[in-house]
Amino acid sequence: MQNLTPSEHAALERIEHDPMLARVQHWAATNSGSGNLAGLKATADMLADSFASLPGDLQLRTPEPVEKVRSDGAIEIVEHGSHLVLTVRPEASVQLLFTGHMDTVFGADHSFQEQRWLEDGILNGPGVADMKGGISVMLAALTAAERMPEFDRVGYQVMINSDEEVGSPSSAPLIAELAQGKLAALTYEPALPDGTLAGERAGSGNFSVILTGKSAHAGRNPDEGRNAVVAAADLALRLKSLTRAGLSVNPARIEGGSPNNVVPDHAVLRVNFRPKTPENVIETEKLLRKIVAEITIEHEVSVHLHGSFGRPPKPIDEGSARLFSLVKSCGADLGLDVAWKSTGGVCDGNNIAACGVPVVDTMGVRGGSIHSADEFLIIESLVERARLSALTIMRIAAKGAL
Repeated sequence: MQNLTPSEHAALERIEHDPMLARVQHWAATNSGSGNLAGLKATADMLADSFASLPGDLQLRTPEPVEKVRSDGAIEIVEHGSHLVLTVRPEASVQLLFTGHMDTVFGADHSFQEQRWLEDGILNGPGVADMKGGISVMLAALTAAERMPEFDRVGYQVMINSDEEVGSPSSAPLIAELAQGKLAALTYEPALPDGTLAGERAGSGNFSVILTGKSAHAGRNPDEGRNAVVAAADLALRLKSLTRAGLSVNPARIEGGSPNNVVPDHAVLRVNFRPKTPENVIETEKLLRKIVAEITIEHEVSVHLHGSFGRPPKPIDEGSARLFSLVKSCGADLGLDVAWKSTGGVCDGNNIAACGVPVVDTMGVRGGSIHSADEFLIIESLVERARLSALTIMRIAAKGAL
């Protein structure tokens, strides 16, 4: 470590590996799949106990109601777990936001539940990288920063939500609320195994399109029917044809249908859009509604469009470029070569950036194979990334700006 002040050096030296790893293994031992409400509650309670070591007001916030389209076209309310929010020094002139998620993609009935050592220094387990390792990094970094005298001029909020892996549908309004007035934000998604960060991110829109036709006998009077499955297939092909530079379209599933001798009067099309710019989002929304209107007329079916672009695109604007530059500079002083690249993946960083707040959203551990049973955490990165995060935070505090 070089170019550090004595107080920076002292704070970073107190970041310890063993407690960080112990937290990760403790938290990862409890299944917290996005739909496992009992596991999410247990995890939220554990996180609340851990983050209570920081000053401030800690709450478990009730999730917003979320609608979901069932395969039969009915709309139901889906329950999500509570979201942890810690507020520290809300009166301070400089305000920061730190976010993470407690949920994983592995449900309570998934086969991947146990941790094991792949080799010395490489831990395999559900959520160890994405992102219980990242949450441990966040807590260690904030604990270290709180030891700096200058840090008392900074206020911040921590949000750890329970639904990031399903698009943050119940926490998106909370993210927008907490982002207001923040100078900058750090999110603790895992970096790549070599430490590369995510830079620009495409956006993401998920839609369920409910199509209702008219049933008829497939042999006696098929012309009197209006085939919802055919309309859905036509819609899927037309939407797929929108794919071009700056936009990827993935019609993912058609549900519905009927016995072979009946013209099907019901179908649901699930489709995902990945626009790279805000302009792509506006244009895609217009084209989507235009094509839906055409399908409605040409197939004589009714069409209900349900969904939204829940993850706006995340470009690297001037503020984000300054924040990335600061992280890179801090990395250099710690002997780390910090780089970043564009990615098609999405996260809560998309939502934060859409509020006009500079954000680096891969400040978590180095790891890989996330969302699979091969997920792994490189444990030496726990202290490494906590120091990177803590130094970044402390230098924002010292300067009072980016």
